[in-house]
Amino acid sequence: MNRTKLTILALAALFVAGITGQALAEGDIIFTEPVMGVIFSHDVHVEENGMDCEECHDDLFEMEALTAQQNDDFTMQSLSEGNYCGACHDGDMAFDSDTRCASCHIGVIGYQKATGTAERSTHH
Repeated sequence: MNRTKLTILALAALFVAGITGQALAEGDIIFTEPVMGVIFSHDVHVEENGMDCEECHDDLFEMEALTAQQNDDFTMQSLSEGNYCGACHDGDMAFDSDTRCASCHIGVIGYQKATGTAERSTHH
């Protein structure tokens, strides 16, 4: 294998490892589809509420982050019907997915702050 191919493979491996490590270390996943800025906190679900990975993976969500947002039925209507987050966020087990919108929907500005991409003001 030539040096260029080896370098590309090594960089790709580091990139994938970096993404995975970031998701695990930080505990947050921010969905960007079908709307920008819907946050899921692993810390809240696992650490604070004592949930196990198997409660969501692989029945409600695939293990790979952000895979769900590629599905046509990843919508609020689907959540209201008990799919995805709505399987637990039904008003009985956890707050209803149709209430407390700002708990999950952080929007564009929240997304920018969470990812460090917010424009910084130079005015004082």
